[in-house]
Amino acid sequence: MSTDILPAKEAAAPAASGPVARGRNTLRSKRRRDALRTLAFMSPWLIGFGFFFVYPMASTVYFSLMRYDGLNPPQWRGLDNWAYVFSDFPQFWPALQNTLWLCVVMVSCRVLFGLGIGLLITKIKSGAGVFRTLFYLPYLAPPVAATLAFVFLLNPGTGPVNSLLEAAGLPAPAWFNDAAWAKPALTVLAVWGVGDLMVIFMAALLDVPKEQYEAAQLDGAGPWQRFRHITLPNISPIILFAVVTGIISAMQYYTQPIVAAKVASGKMGGSGEVFVPGYPDDSTLTLPQLVYNLGFSQFNYGAACVIALVLFAFSMAFTALLMRRRGGLIGSGD
Repeated sequence: MSTDILPAKEAAAPAASGPVARGRNTLRSKRRRDALRTLAFMSPWLIGFGFFFVYPMASTVYFSLMRYDGLNPPQWRGLDNWAYVFSDFPQFWPALQNTLWLCVVMVSCRVLFGLGIGLLITKIKSGAGVFRTLFYLPYLAPPVAATLAFVFLLNPGTGPVNSLLEAAGLPAPAWFNDAAWAKPALTVLAVWGVGDLMVIFMAALLDVPKEQYEAAQLDGAGPWQRFRHITLPNISPIILFAVVTGIISAMQYYTQPIVAAKVASGKMGGSGEVFVPGYPDDSTLTLPQLVYNLGFSQFNYGAACVIALVLFAFSMAFTALLMRRRGGLIGSGD
C-alpha cells in the first residue's frame, strides 16, 4: 500500500506548487510595482537632494583634500589643508569662538526676547495690533540698511545712544569700535529684529488650550506655575524650532558683522582696497567670513572647504544635541 501512496504524493506535489509559485510571483511583481511607484513620487525630492546636497557635500570633501585655486587643475594635498586651518591659520580659532558665542548668547537672547514679547502682546486687551506691527516692522528692514543704522546710532562719538547714556551719567561704550562690545552690539541688533520669532510664539501661545489654564487656576496654581507646567510643555516644539533655526542662522552669520566692521573701521573695501574682516581685533570675525575670504579673495578653495565642513559638522552636532535633550532645554512639567 505504501508503494501506491508515495507516487501519488509525489505526483500531487507539482500540482500544489504551481498556484503557490504563481502567487509568489504575483506578490513580487506587486511589491516591485509599489516600489517603482514610490520612487516615481519621490524622484523630485531625490533629484533635488542629490544635486543640491549630496553632490555639493561630496565636492566640498573632495576639494578639502586638494590644492585648488579655481583656475588650475586641482592637485592632491591630503590633509595639508586641514593641518593649515587648524594649526597655521591664526584667524580660525577667533572666528570659531565668535561663531559659537553668537550661537549661544545671541540665539538665547532672541528666543527669550521673542517669547517675552509674544507673552506680553497676548495679554494686552486693546491695541495689540499696533504693538504687534511695531515689533514686527524691524524684521522687515534689509540687513545692510539695519546694520548701517545701528552703526551710526551706536557711534561712540556722535551717536545718540551714547549721548543719552552720558546725559544719564552712565558709561558710554565704544560698541563696534571696541572688541569687548562688538558682539554685544551685534546681539542688540539681532534682538531688535526679533519680529519673526514674536509672531511664531504668539501663534503658539494662542493655541494653548484655555481649559488647562482655568483648571490650574482652580487648583491654586500661580502665574509662574501655570507658565512652567502648562505654557512651556505646550509650546516646547516651537521653542525647539526657534533654537534650531536660530543656531543654523548664527552659523551662517555673515552680512551684519562684515558691514558693521567696514563702516566702523572706515574701510569700505572699495576699488583697489583690500579689507580684512574682523574689526576690531577679530571680534566680529565669523566662520562664513573666512570661507568667503579664503575662497574668493585668496583663492584657497581647499582651506575654504575645510572651514565649510567644520561649519556643517557644528550645525549637525548642535541640532542633534538639541533634538536629544529637548526636554532638558525647555524644562518639563514634572
